[in-house]
Amino acid sequence: MSKAPTPRTPPRLLRVRRTRQMTPHMRRITLAGEALAGFPTDSDGGHIKLLLPRPGQVEPVLPTLGPDGPIWPPDDIRPIARTYTVGRYDPVAGELDIDFVLHGDNGPASSWALHAEPGAAVGIAGPGGPPRFVQDADYYLLLGDPSAFAVLAAVLAALPDDARGDALIEVPDRSEIQSLRHPPGINLRWLSRDGARAGDSTLLLDAVRRLTWPAAALSVTLAGESTQVVALREYLLTERAVPRRAMYAVPYWKDEHTEEAYHAERHRIMDAFELDQDSVSTAEETVS
Repeated sequence: MSKAPTPRTPPRLLRVRRTRQMTPHMRRITLAGEALAGFPTDSDGGHIKLLLPRPGQVEPVLPTLGPDGPIWPPDDIRPIARTYTVGRYDPVAGELDIDFVLHGDNGPASSWALHAEPGAAVGIAGPGGPPRFVQDADYYLLLGDPSAFAVLAAVLAALPDDARGDALIEVPDRSEIQSLRHPPGINLRWLSRDGARAGDSTLLLDAVRRLTWPAAALSVTLAGESTQVVALREYLLTERAVPRRAMYAVPYWKDEHTEEAYHAERHRIMDAFELDQDSVSTAEETVS
């Protein structure tokens, strides 16, 4: 018997409940609203489409659901869509947290997060599934930067208490380090670029080259700046022989590229990764 299709849920119109500055360049925005009812409780680390109002709009004009999928408004009023990761969903409080890396007004999502005040409206669609990892791995390797905090935090929270491995997170400078809960057997290290450009950095790759891990079942979670993700993935595949099926590797952004300029390149990168069809679909949604 074929599996019944997952029921579609219309996009939800939510409002900012509060904002919190987590670090100098990361802001947590908590959303709430009646439309949040029924949001999946296992969504932490899953991806959502953020539907932003266009300039001059107080609220975004959300798509509706038709028999063949979403029906989008005309281009001149169509919301600006960006993909983000669910940081936390609290069904009791009726709250959804999303963390934004701020880079001024250089991009619609960063600009919206920078200026968002309580009561500001935004739409969301989704979520997609939580990040994948090998449930019974002997060694876990997690790699990323601030853009991957929510994904890394979700995986760390889902690992068994006796999990062993390494989590390496690169930050622009030490002011961006945050508290991150993890199993005691996971060695969490922060690598600071001290203001250097992300696209030129080899801190993560150099640190991974120095690691020693057992010849056992592995699980790799890798996300962040595109140049680094590509280099790390190729090293892990070719020099460490990590199986593709044991790796979740997704580029989220590219240094010195705007959101719009990077859109086409990220899909080319994901195609070059030659993942299985289900992984390609999920990864493209994650970085769209």
